[in-house]
Amino acid sequence: MSDVYDVIVIGAGPAGYPAAIRAGQNKLKVACVDEWQNTDGSYAFGGTCLNAGCIPSKALLESSELFQRAKDEFAVHGIKIGALTLDLAAMQKRRASVVKTMTNGINALFKANGVVGIQGHGRLLPGNKVLVKGTAGEKTLEAKHVILASGSTPIRLRSVPHDGKYIVDSWNALEFDAVPARLGVIGAGVIGLELGSVWRRLGSEVVVLEALEQFLPMVDQTIAKEAQRHFKKQGLDIKLGAKVASAAVSGDAVDVVYTDSTGEHSLQVDKLVVAVGRRPFTEGLLADGTGVQLDERGFVKVDEHCRTSAPNVWAVGDVVRGPMLAHKGKEEGVMVADLIAGHYGEVNYKVIPSVIYTQPEIAWVGQTEEQVKASGRPYKTGTFPFAASGRARAMEAGAGMAKIVSAKDDDEVLGVHVIGPMAGELISEAVLAMEYSASTEDIQRTIHAHPTLSEAIHEAALAVDKKAIDALNR
Repeated sequence: MSDVYDVIVIGAGPAGYPAAIRAGQNKLKVACVDEWQNTDGSYAFGGTCLNAGCIPSKALLESSELFQRAKDEFAVHGIKIGALTLDLAAMQKRRASVVKTMTNGINALFKANGVVGIQGHGRLLPGNKVLVKGTAGEKTLEAKHVILASGSTPIRLRSVPHDGKYIVDSWNALEFDAVPARLGVIGAGVIGLELGSVWRRLGSEVVVLEALEQFLPMVDQTIAKEAQRHFKKQGLDIKLGAKVASAAVSGDAVDVVYTDSTGEHSLQVDKLVVAVGRRPFTEGLLADGTGVQLDERGFVKVDEHCRTSAPNVWAVGDVVRGPMLAHKGKEEGVMVADLIAGHYGEVNYKVIPSVIYTQPEIAWVGQTEEQVKASGRPYKTGTFPFAASGRARAMEAGAGMAKIVSAKDDDEVLGVHVIGPMAGELISEAVLAMEYSASTEDIQRTIHAHPTLSEAIHEAALAVDKKAIDALNR
């Protein structure tokens, strides 16, 4: 006798667990199946984001930034603390505690919203049935609707054999029990820069090997160039156009061979992190005959409302097209759960913010200046440096700028880009403005409290029309 539900969600990461919770809020009978296991063998909800990605990395970024500030900045504030020492074990214990608190919170939320959480591997069978393989054996569930939210997994390079000790992925790199004297990172994307920043602050010599010739090509290039300058100043050795040919463990080190425009080079590091992106995780997800189709890159094919090619089967998050961002997956999960319940649901894919949690932070939403220029639409831009912000100066955080790209014809805000203190928080104002198709003038006429970091957005909007008050208009 199979258990019958209104909705079964396969995956309890940042796309799956919100879908399950919203379905529960919509008074549907819901089960959420997830197979995540930590290194100690324990099951946990939350997927990569909570267990081995977003949350633990931000915990270490925060701790390492405080360490760096205590070492290099506190004296400027008149705070003298004497000899500074690092207790990495305590720092890692705090990271693990933050993760455990967050993942336990999902258990509580499931219980409060009537969601049945099931630990084990979920496999979609024909007829909207789900085979669950867990510690208690196998069980078949059945549902009117199934939501696939199996997430993604790190891409591994054939020429760089992963061993989990010396050559590692992003999860391994969050759990080092000692600071590597020499750290190599393959990939200068979001994950590579964040992990490189953590260990550089704690004392590693960090070399980042990026195959592309352009730094952060997805970022507005005014912001990317500013970021590259600051990262170099911080000691991150970022080599562009560096294609890794091979890597091999040699004793207690890793020998890396890479090529660039000047030829072949060798490099030896104590640890090598492979951070070249992620791919959709569909291993064992689909049985034959389900009718769910994958595209040429392995993503589940869906329409704009995340419906798959199979009736009443949906897919959300990293396993489908679009940016691999937790908040994008969350909104897709909520949308699908509402649509299943007969409510309105939509995701505005044009205004999904992105954040890189380095120091300074980088955040953006909408189109870059390069994209607008390529479209042929007449545009105008305005920038404001945080060096001219009283609040940023008071925080010893005057690096970076805010930039706005707007249309010349109707003044619509097309893109907002920030590098500076708390950029990930500041970008929310821009997301809200663009959600309502705001004009530059709308932001100009919105009163911002003084002194705040958010004034940088206000001043950048004024600068678009050469009306900035606290900076030169150029």
